[in-house]
Amino acid sequence: MRIPVGQRVRRTWQARWRGHGAGPGQALLREQGPRQDAGQPPVLLRSRRARGAAAVVAGALPALAFPEPSLWWFAYLALVPWMLLLRTASSARIAAVEGWLGGAGFMIAVHHWLLPSLHVFLLVLAAFLGLLWAPWGVLVRSMLGGAPSLARAAAAVAVVPAGWLMIELARSWEGLGGPWGLLGASQWEVPPALRLASVGGVWLVSLLVVAVNTVAVLLAAVRSARVPAVAGTALCATTVASAWVWAPQPQEWGRARIAVVQPGVVGGIGSVERRFDRGEQLTRELAGRDLDLVVWGESSVGADLGLRPDLAERLAALSREVGAPVLVNVDARSEGASGPAGIYKSSVLVGPAGLTGDRYDKMRLVPFGEYIPARSLLGWVTSVGRAAGEDRLRGRAPVVMALPGDATALRLGPLVCFESAFADMSRRLTRDGAQVLVAQSATSSFQDSWAPEQHASLAALRAAESGRPMVHATLTGVSAVHAAGGEQIGGPLGTDRSTAAVYAVPLVTGETLYVRYGDWAVYASAALLLAMGAAGGVRSLRRPAPGPAAPHARTARESAARPVR
Repeated sequence: MRIPVGQRVRRTWQARWRGHGAGPGQALLREQGPRQDAGQPPVLLRSRRARGAAAVVAGALPALAFPEPSLWWFAYLALVPWMLLLRTASSARIAAVEGWLGGAGFMIAVHHWLLPSLHVFLLVLAAFLGLLWAPWGVLVRSMLGGAPSLARAAAAVAVVPAGWLMIELARSWEGLGGPWGLLGASQWEVPPALRLASVGGVWLVSLLVVAVNTVAVLLAAVRSARVPAVAGTALCATTVASAWVWAPQPQEWGRARIAVVQPGVVGGIGSVERRFDRGEQLTRELAGRDLDLVVWGESSVGADLGLRPDLAERLAALSREVGAPVLVNVDARSEGASGPAGIYKSSVLVGPAGLTGDRYDKMRLVPFGEYIPARSLLGWVTSVGRAAGEDRLRGRAPVVMALPGDATALRLGPLVCFESAFADMSRRLTRDGAQVLVAQSATSSFQDSWAPEQHASLAALRAAESGRPMVHATLTGVSAVHAAGGEQIGGPLGTDRSTAAVYAVPLVTGETLYVRYGDWAVYASAALLLAMGAAGGVRSLRRPAPGPAAPHARTARESAARPVR
């Protein structure tokens, strides 16, 4: 029996809409999934401009989890608006653009305090670094878009955080600005997160935070994926509980009394000399406090002590007066550093008899702040901001310093400013035998911004990862001291203080899992992404080639003898 043409047309499109035939309907379903879970955006977010603006704002939201706002709990939901936007992108290209715009918004928000120094160049840098998030936008859409199957939803809880971690790894390279604003660092004051950092470093904490955000997206937008979402929540909770119960923790064996000298803001003509005088005055007030070490901040000495024996003798006299060596930081042109003559930032230990010979030259420099990458091409930046007029030179190797005394004397692992953001540096010093980590810093150019609080918070992460106490001493605040588990010792010295404070720092022995195994969370994430890519490649190779196109459906006005052209 011949089926009428109109009925044939109706049946053909019904089959295609159900996904049983080849054609636009099936492609649409493969692209977006069933309509009931497609997650269409609100009407206001259906134009490209509106979506782009929303991506920038949504990408900036996680900055609120960092100091100074310190809304640490918000980190577990801060990515949700951005991810909801990405999952509704109509194409992979649009998801990539919105990933880029959100990444640029995040970089501007986290580094906004650099605007007075870099001016419009900060926007250029943010736009460039934001490109790192473009693949992540595509990944979020592919894993969470439409109505993901149970298997895809479960995989998303691991794959989406792994993709985010690759971005953090890439931008942690010193030349791209270093690991400032890693999402896991927002949890610096949360004890369970610090315990997790002792297992897998700040990387593992970032994975947890993004995984919780992914679960929240599944619960909010994909009703069919509630089972894997709940399972993901249980897995995250189990991971944190296991780390809290079973992760090995260093054991206390003694205490050291360490003083931090913070002279405060000293500006104007002759500021270098007056800052030295103020540090000297504050140190003298520490006499009789039974100290083991006195720490000054970054750039606390403005001349090479080898060329200024008068300054070296004043420091030695201070050491004799307070009964403890003094760790200062020299920011000056030097002839006897670890490389050719030039300007170095160096941690120098001075004892009662003078210079001990222990010196560490800063190895990782702040791009634009301490050197200009490709100066021949980007030297013009100095004309639009407070970029480095002359490049600082780098040290060659980390140094563990032993305080003057017998073989059991305290061993220090010095870091300078920006270096406290690098987990691998504190791990290396711990493995080399450092018992106390010391970061000497100066954030005087950013006093009224979020920068001092953000920088000081990094000491908590480094202490928890390494299982060693950490002293963060600055010229102008915020100075802080953290025990081996990351908890704060005593009170911090804010940016409004010009003072010296003494801290009883617990000394510990033992080794954290992060010190033992390093960045295993990064390697596992990379392996997961590679495995997912390989599996996708195999599936595409096994997929059968498309068959011949379906016969053309005739209209009511045509026939085999008289086709319509």
